Amino acid sequence: MKKQLKAFLFILSVSWLVAISGVNAAEYDERGGSRGDNHSQLIEEAVGTYAQFWNSGDEALARKALSNNFIDRTLPEGRKQGVIGAIEASRHFREAVPDLTAQIEQMLIAEDKAAVRLRFKGHFSGQFGKVKGRGQKIDFTAVDIYRVSKGKITDNWHLEDYLTLFTQMEVVSMPE
Repeated sequence: MKKQLKAFLFILSVSWLVAISGVNAAEYDERGGSRGDNHSQLIEEAVGTYAQFWNSGDEALARKALSNNFIDRTLPEGRKQGVIGAIEASRHFREAVPDLTAQIEQMLIAEDKAAVRLRFKGHFSGQFGKVKGRGQKIDFTAVDIYRVSKGKITDNWHLEDYLTLFTQMEVVSMPE
């Protein structure tokens, strides 16, 4: 039941992100994933490199994966736009979760976009705002849609499971 719920929530999240990103849903469903051609390979490489950036914190990987004109289409309040915004977001998150890892769990490619489910893990042993971690386990997912042109990510729409993350960090608590 839990796997079915996760699969349903992933499909729902991708559907929502597809709707806001402008991908034609009929074409997206028709293709159902990687076309296996050079175009798809370039997308997979850019997305894989960006996931490696989040996994390692290596800023050179962000610069390799992201276009100089990169736009975060769901920019959180206070975050800078562009490549520097992504790099600073990673730095700040690693201050809270120094052993952060990120892995691609699922990727679907349609036209010039990839929909990706990422899993982030680590331990909240650093500082998050005014809250000091005590080594709490972190394990949450995010769904991103990337637009890729000429082997670089140009646009990103993302939705993180902040409720799970903040509950694990004990920044918020679930109502009883």
